[in-house]
Amino acid sequence: MTEFKYIIFFIVIFLGIPIAFMLAKRFPKVEKLLWFLLLFFTASTEDINFFSMELYRGTSKGFEIGLVDITAMIMLLVLFSRREKYPLSLPLGSSLYFMYFTFSCISIINSDIYIYSFFELWKMLRMYLYFFVIYNLIRSFKDIEEFLKYMCFIVFFITVLVLKQKYFEGMFQARGPFPHQNSLVMYLIVYGSFFLSYLLNVKKSNLFLWTLAFGSCAINILSTLSRAGMVLFSLSIFIIFILSYAHKFSWRKVGVAGLLMILGTGVLFKASDTIMERIRTAPKESVSVRLILAKAAQNMANDKIFGIGLNNFALKINPPYTYGNHIKRIDDEEKGGLVETVYLMIAAETGWVNLAVFSFMLVFFYFKNLNNYMKLKRGKWRKYRYICIALIGALLSIYLQSSLEWVLKQTNNFYQLMFIFAVIGAISRIIKERISSENSK
Repeated sequence: MTEFKYIIFFIVIFLGIPIAFMLAKRFPKVEKLLWFLLLFFTASTEDINFFSMELYRGTSKGFEIGLVDITAMIMLLVLFSRREKYPLSLPLGSSLYFMYFTFSCISIINSDIYIYSFFELWKMLRMYLYFFVIYNLIRSFKDIEEFLKYMCFIVFFITVLVLKQKYFEGMFQARGPFPHQNSLVMYLIVYGSFFLSYLLNVKKSNLFLWTLAFGSCAINILSTLSRAGMVLFSLSIFIIFILSYAHKFSWRKVGVAGLLMILGTGVLFKASDTIMERIRTAPKESVSVRLILAKAAQNMANDKIFGIGLNNFALKINPPYTYGNHIKRIDDEEKGGLVETVYLMIAAETGWVNLAVFSFMLVFFYFKNLNNYMKLKRGKWRKYRYICIALIGALLSIYLQSSLEWVLKQTNNFYQLMFIFAVIGAISRIIKERISSENSK
């Protein structure tokens, strides 16, 4: 059976990609289908894993190639075939990503099992390919709105899975197609932020459709029973409402706010028993475990300038390594977990310097989005300011959630972050092109 899946994979690579490329070049609808799949497969990931080590508890467990990567390869060929009309360029922030990647490579000198590190490096290369393709695909604001329509379909797909898990399978904390409920939370905070911002700031938006899409995100997040998720989604909603009213006041926005409050009250009342049960039964040891693992991560980061080796945390948290000696274990066979915050994980595995690089990259894109927001203040492109408003709330929530969880290391959420960065970079490029075009007239 294993050999059969490899045969299928190589057939797809050597036959499927060229055929799909030719169809996409000839038929615009096929190309748009591939655009949709670039997003859809970040939610519903289907991968083939070479040298799989599923028993390892690290953030990467093999050399994976997914359908989203294959779709990105097809679109890369399409982009390359049009390079004379639409020149290809490195995405904004590439130098920071390469710097982050370089320090991650250097950390391998301290790895004890090198293949674990190469698993994660391979993932990072896949992410950059996705980043590059999305950035060069987006040529106008309408392209971003095209992706927004696809997000709507994806959310409805996720909602069906979540409701099935919750009401037919009896799952206490639903997670949809994701490996963990926290991944679902981060993913849908982004989409929910887009939907709300679009609903509030675009006059011609379909009130029923976008309210339903936003409401679906809210219901899904509530179904995870993630306390942090509920708080961070509320924070993003609050920011979007404030910026939307500051952007332009209208009675439509007041009406939308009232409608959402009424619907939200009903949903919260329906879910209140489950939410209270989750709060009541939440393990008291959760905070202490986080602190214990954080201490181990600091020990690792302080021990080696370049960290203890990319994707080696799950190995070195255990004996005979001494970083986790302060952890009380039930028996000698008990394995330690992963540090909850992605920031300390990066510091532990690749060093404090690389954490600074990663943090600077996050801050860079946040302020670049704020810069785009300010530049779209006036003119005919002002109507697209809602994209920046959505990302101001969504990115802040992602960054804060990452201080509590290592979700950004999950493949689904890593892809989504690169999508966001590509959108921010593309908007910045579009604004520059429009300003240059207007000045040349």
